[in-house]
Amino acid sequence: MLNALSCDVEDWFQVGAFETVIAKSDWDKLPQRVERNADAVLALFDEAGVKGTFFTLGWVAERYPALIRRIAEAGHEVASHGWDHDRVFTLTPDRFRADLRRAHAAIAAAAGAEPKGYRAPSFSIDARTPWAHPILAEEGYAYSSSVAPLAHDHYGWPDAPRFAFRPLPDAPLIELPVTTVDVAGRRLAAGGGGFFRLLPYAFSSWAIRRVNEAEQRPAVFYFHPWEIDPDQPRVRGAPLRSRLRHYSRLSAMRGKLLRLLGSHAWGRTDAVVASEAARLQ
Repeated sequence: MLNALSCDVEDWFQVGAFETVIAKSDWDKLPQRVERNADAVLALFDEAGVKGTFFTLGWVAERYPALIRRIAEAGHEVASHGWDHDRVFTLTPDRFRADLRRAHAAIAAAAGAEPKGYRAPSFSIDARTPWAHPILAEEGYAYSSSVAPLAHDHYGWPDAPRFAFRPLPDAPLIELPVTTVDVAGRRLAAGGGGFFRLLPYAFSSWAIRRVNEAEQRPAVFYFHPWEIDPDQPRVRGAPLRSRLRHYSRLSAMRGKLLRLLGSHAWGRTDAVVASEAARLQ
């Protein structure tokens, strides 16, 4: 069973956890670590012998086009993560479309090919944004991986399907939600990010195996380049919960990732979408 491997390309200061203490107007003044960290992810994928999808902010693509071209030339998929990490439910439909177009132009120019996949910052397509999927289809996207089908304090759409679905009756767009598992009446996140860093490795590997074998569906896994960078700057003014989520177990992440990549079958998100599209016909 081929699982979708993805990396959301953003710098350490661009996360939702720090949005109340770091102004976007200050981003260019801060230490930039996204290029070195994304190159480290490329090296990690090469060591593991896998290909993946890099959901990239347009802000990053505009400033580091050579990085985006390296990702594409290495055989990985380059997809869109929006312009500068505004969550979709904070935008109007018109602003969302403008955000998509601005990011699309920067990513296509850097990668040499138009992105066909999209991931909303912080999985922020949910019940509040019924207009998001129609706009994605109108803008030519083949798929979105922007839904977290669970309850969370920052995001989530608990009533959404857990696996690939077509959100529109009149368009081929596919939504590929991040992986969750149902355990003892509770739905748990099992698709990577901070959950993968903080929880025991055995849980994540078990969850992927359960989704593959018991439910016969692919897993969707994600992480960020800053998650393998334990030397990144510390933000002192952020809430304690945010700092704990962001900084905990960074030094363990690379080793855990390498182990996971060797224990399951991984590939680009567009390849998994293609197999799921055939299932949904």
